[in-house]
Amino acid sequence: MSRPAQPRTLVARDDGLTPVAPPARPLWQRLLADAISRPAELLAALDLDPALPALDAERLRDFPIRVPRGFVARMRPGDAADPLFLQVWPSVREADVVPGYSTDAVGDLDKLKGGGLIHKYAGRALAISTGACAINCRYCFRRHFPYGDALASRGHWRATLEQLDADPSIEEVILSGGDPLALTDDKLAELVAALDTKPWIRRLRLHTRVPVVLPERVDERLLGWLTATRLQKVVVLHINHENEIDADVAAACAKLRAAGATLLNQAVLLRGVNDSADAQARLSERCFAAGVLPYYLFVLDRVAGAAHFDVSEAQATALMQALAARLPGFLVPRLVREIAGQPSKTPLPW
Repeated sequence: MSRPAQPRTLVARDDGLTPVAPPARPLWQRLLADAISRPAELLAALDLDPALPALDAERLRDFPIRVPRGFVARMRPGDAADPLFLQVWPSVREADVVPGYSTDAVGDLDKLKGGGLIHKYAGRALAISTGACAINCRYCFRRHFPYGDALASRGHWRATLEQLDADPSIEEVILSGGDPLALTDDKLAELVAALDTKPWIRRLRLHTRVPVVLPERVDERLLGWLTATRLQKVVVLHINHENEIDADVAAACAKLRAAGATLLNQAVLLRGVNDSADAQARLSERCFAAGVLPYYLFVLDRVAGAAHFDVSEAQATALMQALAARLPGFLVPRLVREIAGQPSKTPLPW
């Protein structure tokens, strides 16, 4: 089936009005628009059993499938236990009602301020920049978040900037979401330019999975505003398994480092995905080879719909002990849990 023709606009010239095609969208936006969005499509792409049980359509409306095709290409065809596939497949187990699992697992809503700011920790504030992501991970702790009521990017960041002006104790701004790199470069550059004018703000942190699942996003326009800011830049990636890092992801990481960003990784400990010392050791080694330092390993946030990914703290402790016995200390992430109301991430002893 042919694609619909691009809309055309009129521009004034000496010989009158001449129709011209609008500028092409950046490659990353076109790839994002072409992401897989139906369970049957994902199964067909991986040559998996079309009868594999999935969440029903009504529940999927609340949290649909979204997987860029480049990420699907890193999955093993025919393997329903592939660790990348498991992270995005809407298992029927998401419908299980499990005691202790809630829609606001980390207490975001209690700390939400105007302008989409979440101010939990001293000296830093997190801005909910967008509700969009390049990929919908099924264990996402914000899968139930009311994004429509709390977006920092709305109104050219005005309410967010007013909140920052009112609190000069905030030295670090964290962009999260959703995923901040799902926003256009015009919107991100506008915010960063405004932050540059506030001398008490020293650091900009981006929490993002986009360079991993859609490395084409790290293009010249992104690198332009990232390089230009005076702020110290930290990009916290979200990589759960070594197979997520291919040559394109490594190249994107190299570009971010060249723009002056420090790269860290935070992973989530997920049953069936990375819940072994071998898997975690290979992840740390692959991250470091790509210039990314292991930072946090989170035990699962108890969000409704994700209980089937849970790994017990006892298993997590044994895993960390085995990991520390085989890796240098700088490759061992900190095992933590986020507990609502606490003044920082809570380290788990091992």
